[in-house]
Parts: sequence; C-alpha cells; structure tokens
Amino acid sequence: MAKKPSFFERLTGASWSEDESNNQPEDEPVKTKKIKKTKKAKLSQKDMPSKKEKEPVPSKKESEDWLSESEGQLTIDVYQTPNEIVIKSTIAGVKPEDIDISITNDMITIKGRRQKDEEVKEEDYYYQECYWGPFSRSVILPVDVEVDRADASMKNGILTIKLPKIEKVKTKKISIKAE
Repeated sequence: MAKKPSFFERLTGASWSEDESNNQPEDEPVKTKKIKKTKKAKLSQKDMPSKKEKEPVPSKKESEDWLSESEGQLTIDVYQTPNEIVIKSTIAGVKPEDIDISITNDMITIKGRRQKDEEVKEEDYYYQECYWGPFSRSVILPVDVEVDRADASMKNGILTIKLPKIEKVKTKKISIKAE
C-alpha cells in the first residue's frame, strides 16, 4: 500500500525513501534517509533576471525610517469567566495615561509607548532585550461585549481589562390577558 506523502513532502515536492536500516546489526553505522526530488522547475533564460534589472537597494536613511515606524506587539492572555472576557498584559514601565484602549463589540486595540528614561550609547550595552518605543495589539474577541461597562486597571505593571459579555437573548413566553 502506498504511503500518504507528509506535509513536508507535499510542500517541497520531495519524497523520502527509507533504506532497510532496521535490520542492521548494532555495530554497523545507521544509514540515513535520502531525499529524492520528484519535480524539477524549468527556468528559461527570459525567467532569469538580467544583471541590469537589479532591484534597487534601499538607502540607509530609508531603512532607518522603516525601522522607526515599527511597533512592538504586546503579549497578552485572554480568557473568559461566566460573565466576562478578561485580557491581561505585562506593560511595565508605562504610565496608565500613555495607554490608549479602543473597544468595539467584537474587537479591542491596545496602543501605547514605552519611553526610555535615559539615553545610552549602543556600544555601551552588554544586553539590550527590552523594547522601547510604540507598541500595539488588536484582538478579535470571541464573543460580543458590552463596551459601556468595560473596565481597565493597572497593578504592578499588569494591565487587566474586563469586558462584560452581552447576555444572550433568552426566549420568554408571555401570556395574553383577556379584557
């Protein structure tokens, strides 16, 4: 029976063939798997880029502009209780007034900026792992929430946002009064 190709084999077009390595004595070296290419791409001369058609290399200034526009992405935990969706994020070193939270019924966006309190030359760092600058994170909420009753608090560098779930419409039977 033919073996179904793996994800890797389908992705790369390669197939694996196993030599009978299970029946070898322990003192012999184990044979490795070999990759057989099953498809070859055919390129003509017109498909190859000419030396004159090289892509322009961005200048150092353009590269720096792109880097300055990038934002860090917040790490978050999102979970639910019976009545609300809770979002938690570590936002140490950011004042609450420097954080902007926008909520719709099905999405939340958290934006802010972590400011450096002192300038340190690049060559003076041994390690530089902290992110400084603008950050943001948008999350599609798993259920609709009541935007007007949302609450956010910050304690010990942990931002906690509580979003009350919209109560599902329950069918209620009513009786008709005769007059």
